[in-house]
Amino acid sequence: MHFDPGSRSLLSRHDLGRFPAATLFDKLARVVCAVDCLPRKELYESWEVARRVRRRFRGGRVVDLACGHGLTGWIMLILDGSSERCVALDRRLPASAQRLHEALADAWPAVANRVSMREGDLADEPLTAQDVVVATHACGTLTDRVLAQASEVRARVAVLPCCHDASASSQAGLSGWLDPGLAIDVARATQLGHAGYLVHTQTIPATITPKNRLLLGEPTERVLPAPRPAPAGSTDRSAHPSRARSGPR
Repeated sequence: MHFDPGSRSLLSRHDLGRFPAATLFDKLARVVCAVDCLPRKELYESWEVARRVRRRFRGGRVVDLACGHGLTGWIMLILDGSSERCVALDRRLPASAQRLHEALADAWPAVANRVSMREGDLADEPLTAQDVVVATHACGTLTDRVLAQASEVRARVAVLPCCHDASASSQAGLSGWLDPGLAIDVARATQLGHAGYLVHTQTIPATITPKNRLLLGEPTERVLPAPRPAPAGSTDRSAHPSRARSGPR
């Protein structure tokens, strides 16, 4: 029987035999199946998004906004141990999110204390330039809010938009040529570029979701750490060139 990765059916213990391999994905899938609470589509989406993002963006705190069960953020930390922690935030977490979190913590105890999940508005989580912000299927204008919030602080960002709202999101005058959803995503990519970001556009397999456009952005300028204050009593000659000792002429 065909196993559709885009199905909204819950993965269950009956599906454990479909993931027998020693690969990281199969181990993850077995953990998910044992919990019996996650739609099949969500597993495949989170995996495909997280591994593509990690090919581009390493390290940093992971901030998983509009996170659902928080699986994308979890996978981001499992794939890259150099990230110090992950914050997964949603206005309302699914009732089963805690069960999945505990199962993943048992399977990856080294990651468990670095992942926190909480309910709240997107604006409740202050971001920094060192963060990697992800949003897998932030519906409608939520994607625009994620992009705006990340670009305001020059954070790296990756979104997989869905539920495009042509009445609320900019189509940049492209709707005469392009499908409204595509026009909105092109406008988003263009706006991110105008904000000083290097833009990467990819897709995840359409067999998982027809809303499969992945938009990634990273600031074009490198963020430098703040300079250390000079030791007490020292003289910074570079700040006072007129006081610098001249060499032989």
